[in-house]
Amino acid sequence: MQAFPHSTTATPTAVVVPPSLALPVIESDFPRQLHPYWPQLQHTTRLWLLEKRLMPADKVQEYADGLCYTDLMAGYYLGAPEEVMQAIADYSAWFFVWDDHHDRYIVHGRAGDWRRLRYRLHAALDAPRHHLHHPDPLVAGFADSVLRLFRFLSRTWNQRFARHFHAVIEAYDREFRNRTEGYIPGVEEYLALRRLTFAHWIWTDLLEPTAGCELPDPVRKTPAYRRAALLSQEFAAWYNDLCSLPKEIAGDEVHNLGISLITHEGLTLEDAVDEVRRRVEKCVTEFLAAERDALRFADDLADGTVRGKELSAAVRACVANMRNWFSSAYWFHHESGRYRVDTWDDRSTPPYVTNEAAGES
Repeated sequence: MQAFPHSTTATPTAVVVPPSLALPVIESDFPRQLHPYWPQLQHTTRLWLLEKRLMPADKVQEYADGLCYTDLMAGYYLGAPEEVMQAIADYSAWFFVWDDHHDRYIVHGRAGDWRRLRYRLHAALDAPRHHLHHPDPLVAGFADSVLRLFRFLSRTWNQRFARHFHAVIEAYDREFRNRTEGYIPGVEEYLALRRLTFAHWIWTDLLEPTAGCELPDPVRKTPAYRRAALLSQEFAAWYNDLCSLPKEIAGDEVHNLGISLITHEGLTLEDAVDEVRRRVEKCVTEFLAAERDALRFADDLADGTVRGKELSAAVRACVANMRNWFSSAYWFHHESGRYRVDTWDDRSTPPYVTNEAAGES
């Protein structure tokens, strides 16, 4: 269904995008849509967060809907069966909670806690069924969400997903070390690491259960398909950096494209914002060309065989959702309480996390 250009929260209001962050091409040429299951999705994910003890009950009540995590996923994975959509939404909510814990561990110098969590997540990824009742809610919630995602496609897809997420965990470890040591990576080093900490290939992998078809390597790795996928993810990651820059400067962050540009390219804050914005806009332009190439590739797959028809339709569905990622990520950044740093009592501490939730005293 077509979504309205206002908030999807229970009390919808017009969304005002600051001029410095406005992208007219997204607002005009990338119509926003939401999965029709979205209202139930929001309710069920809220219950899942409570059941798995991933957020305190008062924080779920006050902040969960306003964080818009389900909105983000429901605007991306159009066409997913409801069971798939729910599993993706719960996994995404877990991912954001994990990211918050990672941040708090860094801020409070909890290296031992992070090291233990890192090892446990690797183990849970390899054997999720054995970690469903782990005493750490982050580990148990992760095992639950991964096990559900593993039900939809083949063992080969599961192994690929696990391989990709093992790399994400290790990238988070590199970010932990960079931030605790005050190390600001150079621009190219940062961009390579960002592809992992933003989990580019995880979100791309999830396009396949959404389409109900596992894509073989020769299809997935075809430049036309892979480039469109990469550009959609780069847009979201860099736009996130653009929107997060005030929050991350307030929190003495070192991981942001703008911060790397300021430190290593000698740009002023204003020039760095302009450069990040230029890169974001270039992603949009280049995606439009890559999208055409990917759709031509999908046409070529339809070779008259049943398998060719199936793969062609799946690639078309995946590419359509790559396009949806632009509008979903864009509006998410202006609706989610995650980015309303100016309303926080402490600009470096999100109000939707607590010390207790992060295992702190």
